[in-house]
Amino acid sequence: MKKEKIEGTFGFLYKEAKAKKCNYIFSVFFAVLSVTCELIPYYFVIKIINNLINNVTDLWTYGKLCLFMALFYALKVLFHCISTTISHKTTFQVLANIRKKCSDKLGCMPLGEVKSRSVGGLKSTIMERIDSIETTLAHIVPEFTSNLVPPIAIIITIFVIDWRLGFASLVTLVVGLIFMNLMMIGYEKWFGNVIRQTKNLNDTTVEYVNGIEVIKVFGKSESSYKKFKDAAHNCAYAYINWMKHSNIFFTAAFVIMPATMVSILPIGAIMYANNLIELPEMITVILLSVALIEPIIRLASFQDDIAQINIIANEVKDILNAPDLIRPQELKEEIKDYSISLNNVHFAYQEKEVLHGINLDIKAGEYVALVGPSGSGKSTIAKLIASMWDVNAGSIKVGDVNIKDIPLDIYMDKIAYVSQDSYLFNDTIMNNLRIGATNRKITDEEIIEICKKSGVDDFIRGLENGYETVVGSGGGSLSGGERQRISIARAMIKDAPIVILDEATAYSDPENEAIIQESVSKLVKDKTLIVIAHRLSTVNNADRIILVNDGNIEAIGKHEELLKSSPLYEKMWNAHMSVKDKKEVLANA
Repeated sequence: MKKEKIEGTFGFLYKEAKAKKCNYIFSVFFAVLSVTCELIPYYFVIKIINNLINNVTDLWTYGKLCLFMALFYALKVLFHCISTTISHKTTFQVLANIRKKCSDKLGCMPLGEVKSRSVGGLKSTIMERIDSIETTLAHIVPEFTSNLVPPIAIIITIFVIDWRLGFASLVTLVVGLIFMNLMMIGYEKWFGNVIRQTKNLNDTTVEYVNGIEVIKVFGKSESSYKKFKDAAHNCAYAYINWMKHSNIFFTAAFVIMPATMVSILPIGAIMYANNLIELPEMITVILLSVALIEPIIRLASFQDDIAQINIIANEVKDILNAPDLIRPQELKEEIKDYSISLNNVHFAYQEKEVLHGINLDIKAGEYVALVGPSGSGKSTIAKLIASMWDVNAGSIKVGDVNIKDIPLDIYMDKIAYVSQDSYLFNDTIMNNLRIGATNRKITDEEIIEICKKSGVDDFIRGLENGYETVVGSGGGSLSGGERQRISIARAMIKDAPIVILDEATAYSDPENEAIIQESVSKLVKDKTLIVIAHRLSTVNNADRIILVNDGNIEAIGKHEELLKSSPLYEKMWNAHMSVKDKKEVLANA
């Protein structure tokens, strides 16, 4: 099981980096040259020591050897720079491609699947975790490979000189590796906890910053900050406790592993004293054992990154392997009109079914309102029509064509959807409105004309910089009602044949709501309009009102018909009018 997991991880990395394979081969080639040039000076040091033993006094002999050492050191630096430049440039291109794939994937996934994931978790994976792959691709691929060859060559050379010293050179390496493996026990548990706590901190930070206004208004600063502080503490101590667990083994491994002379010197001295080895050979072995240290330490330092990459790659694959909204590339059947038909539609969030066999026909150009108690399923119906989720059973058709048979880009051009939580980008109002034009070009004058018809031109011009006003992140510099009005205008600019307004005037005051309704009614003439509303007075002029209750359609009719035929609708209407009357009394007081 574990083997398959590792193969899947490195198979994933190979697939992502395959297009740049030649670049990595060049990087490994120059890395091998660099390490080779790093080891060659040890040969010249051996020559110098042997010359000293043999009483060679010619200074130029030593000078040439020193020049050669300097030359190969310079070549080592040059080849290392070339290798790392190639590997880093290539790796950043690969990481950019992986990030783009993840971003594109979010656009292909059902909205429900995206919303079920935490914002902090997605941010952590796409930004931080993908960044962590850089060590593997930019360093481990060239450096691990290149540093693996010299130690093997050195150990073979030592064994050729004397097999007893060969085994002596391996003693500290073996003991060090044992401690290194002890350090790795429970790695997935420790690193998994770090990831969980980091995601929790990201989520808590986003929640704390976004809710700071509510926190201050209701005096919850202390309790909310405590939640954030606890998350930060838990995240920090996930690392600290892990380091405490690993520190003894890590220290022991990196102290013992390089100490090759601890075993070679005494054994070599005994052998020399008993005439079992010549002095030049012993010195050669000692120097080679020193040359062995740095590559071995580099190899050991990558063990942590190699262990991490499995978990990191699985996080990225979890996004890339998530289910898509399956749609064809081409439209094979013509959409006759913009009527909408729901046939025995079932839908569930996770395991809980919220729609239980919905059947509904909406005529092209009809204005229908979906009403019902909170949680009844009316917004879910609207989102399914907007293709933000796929139905679990049944079908939704537009113009007698199943929406699953319509390419997503074509279908999205047919839908203008405005939700209660309107989102604006940190840009000017004009640029936020221009987004509604989707694939067609539109002039500023045309946008302003539609804004006038949508009843938002006056309020936009009343802002400090008019249409060039920057609205802040998420439209934070505007009120909820103002954001909704701009979102409605943006939907009108899209000029789609099907318009869905999901509580789109929830934050508007009655006066502005009346203006919006009047404006929208003109702009959506001959379009199929679906409105979800809690304020029943805003939709009592709909062609038909669909009453949704507990995932079923309980009644359909005009306002007056439902008042007579549906006790639930009558109860909702009386409750709404009672609240409305109280608000009017308070407003006039």
